[in-house]
Amino acid sequence: MTAPPSLSRRAAAELIGTAGLLVVVIGSGLKAAELSRDTGVALIANSFASAIGLGLIITIFGPLSGAHLNPVVTLTSWWSRRTGGEGLGGREALVYTAAQSAGAIGGALVAEVMFGRVPGTFATQVRDGSHLLIGEVVATAGLVLLIQGLGRTGRGRFVPPAVAAYIAAAIWFTSSGSFANPAGTIGRSFSDSFTGIAPQSLPGFLGAQLVGGILGLALAALLFGSGAGGGTGSKPRSRSRFGRSVKPSPVDGASPAKAEYETVR
Repeated sequence: MTAPPSLSRRAAAELIGTAGLLVVVIGSGLKAAELSRDTGVALIANSFASAIGLGLIITIFGPLSGAHLNPVVTLTSWWSRRTGGEGLGGREALVYTAAQSAGAIGGALVAEVMFGRVPGTFATQVRDGSHLLIGEVVATAGLVLLIQGLGRTGRGRFVPPAVAAYIAAAIWFTSSGSFANPAGTIGRSFSDSFTGIAPQSLPGFLGAQLVGGILGLALAALLFGSGAGGGTGSKPRSRSRFGRSVKPSPVDGASPAKAEYETVR
């Protein structure tokens, strides 16, 4: 098995991947608002495009960095390593988080420019109220539980479609619209559009997402045991798309599920 990509390459993947995600989320929201005055129709289009884009981005960048694209996912990976599983070290987690945050802001600015809007204009859509914060806790906890559950049961290959499907659903079943991503939330404050969030709403949403991440980790530990593959008693073996069995490395510098992305090189 070849050595994992360097930290700089993985950081670049996180930056570009998160930027791409924000271009998809904000861009599809802008296009939907242009084509329809019906908020429901616009939300259908936005959630559909966001889910497809997210699944494709995870598929592309998963083999490089694990395609976290989200500081909460990165922090849960770091915690998994601290508790005896696979995941990121502290320095790697900091680099990932910085790359994701920069990528999210950059992606938001690109989306604004692409639609002929003035970049750097802060959002004015205030999103406050305890019901919205509860929605963010639920959305983020569900996302973390899904990723951790698949990773700990050796089914990381299902992460791209599963996460895409979950986000598409959570946009509709949560009161907050399922931001569920601190970097993405910050990035969306740079777009005064259908998908934006006013800067004054950021502290509440970011705090709720952190709480949701902790709750998701706790639920994963309760259901699947602590650490990667928790409760199974052995390391899972993945299979490449060419049928060759691949044994996950103890620590690959990405996420517990990254071994499932391995292909023959």
